[in-house]
Amino acid sequence: MKRTKLFLSFFNSEKAGGLVMLLCTILSLLLANSIYSEGYNSIWHFTIARHPIEYWINDGLMAIFFLLIGLELERELYIGELSKIKDAILPLSGAAGGMIIPAIIYILFNNNTPFQMGFGIPMATDIAFAIGILSLLGNRIPLSLKIFLTALAVIDDLGAILMIALFYTKTIYFLNLAISLGVFGLLLVLNRLKVTNLLLYLIGGVIMWYFMLNSGVHATITGILLAFAIPFGDGKEKSISYKLQSWLHYPVAFVIIPLFALCNTAITIGNDWLHIISEPYSLGILFGLTLGKPIGIISFVYIAIKLKLTNLPKGINWSKLAAVGFLGGIGFTMSIFITLLAFDSILVINNSKIIILIASLISGVIGYILLSRNFKSAK
Repeated sequence: MKRTKLFLSFFNSEKAGGLVMLLCTILSLLLANSIYSEGYNSIWHFTIARHPIEYWINDGLMAIFFLLIGLELERELYIGELSKIKDAILPLSGAAGGMIIPAIIYILFNNNTPFQMGFGIPMATDIAFAIGILSLLGNRIPLSLKIFLTALAVIDDLGAILMIALFYTKTIYFLNLAISLGVFGLLLVLNRLKVTNLLLYLIGGVIMWYFMLNSGVHATITGILLAFAIPFGDGKEKSISYKLQSWLHYPVAFVIIPLFALCNTAITIGNDWLHIISEPYSLGILFGLTLGKPIGIISFVYIAIKLKLTNLPKGINWSKLAAVGFLGGIGFTMSIFITLLAFDSILVINNSKIIILIASLISGVIGYILLSRNFKSAK
């Protein structure tokens, strides 16, 4: 597997970003449950241009996060681990199982209830936290395992974006959507004409975002669309795709995602919080992430290998794959993001966030223990 400078930069920024996000989450929970809770929560509801700060973070800054994910996905498709069908099938099958099985588990608990639209919550993997935990074992982790987890999480994020577009769009204003997609089409024409002025694409991206925001389709989808409109070229350091992706790594890892964590984990936890675990949506999220993710990833990869569609690469065995399956159960960023779209009740949203944190913690600890024991026994 090719060790590229940009992949290592992406991996290292996500690794450090995961630690920063963890610290921000702990800080946010402490402040939200302290004597400063009222003042702390009011920060995120402070209005700028008729909208609260949390709106600009979730609908604005997260579009930049998805732009980075889109650029990474584009790179993987053109010259990375997804460029060869047989290599791509491994993370594709794992990601498919890691989305389908958790969704089924959630539906089993919530079918025909007011909470059934939350099926997308346990389908997501948080790339920063998952890579952050994987990196705790340092150089003992083979590059093939790092690349598999990264590719799996990137595909997972793309799946989440498709879910948002298909199932979490309530009312569509077709004129605004048509204008946004028209701008996207114009950017694709510029791409075909080999126009490489990045500023033109970024201005077009802002216009796309504005009209997508007012179309009813979630504005963060603009990030993915813009990524594929920006010329990839040969993918080397002089291409504008490479330059933009390199530049975005650190602002996303150390500004955007930490802000998202601070804003969306400002949860007041009451003394009776344990009772929420018995709620059907809580059980769906909990079992979807902690059991559905590893079962889905392992089973679908196993089927793909038995059908001789792909192979386990060097450095990966079934016990390591199982550990990565549990790391896939760290939902956090995308799970919380989908929660905000799936439910209207503030109480249900906050309770769901608590369960996501619990499930992600359980998955992360199990994944780390399995990996640690695996590599200890391999010495």
